[in-house]
Amino acid sequence: MKKISVLIAKRHTTSLSLEEEFVAALKEIAHAQNKSVNELITEIDGARKKRNLSSAVRVYILSQFQNRQS
Repeated sequence: MKKISVLIAKRHTTSLSLEEEFVAALKEIAHAQNKSVNELITEIDGARKKRNLSSAVRVYILSQFQNRQS
């Protein structure tokens, strides 16, 4: 597990615990979308329902890779 610090909506700092593979995938997706990791996390945070943020990030990453396979 790797703990990363993120800034959500340019005003709220929090940390996430993610496996290193998910951190790498998150960076890859952010780069592909021409966004910073913080911007991407802010979007994921705004769209999540009742999941905690780390889980929402994992589900988002999974959905992105599943969409690439289609």
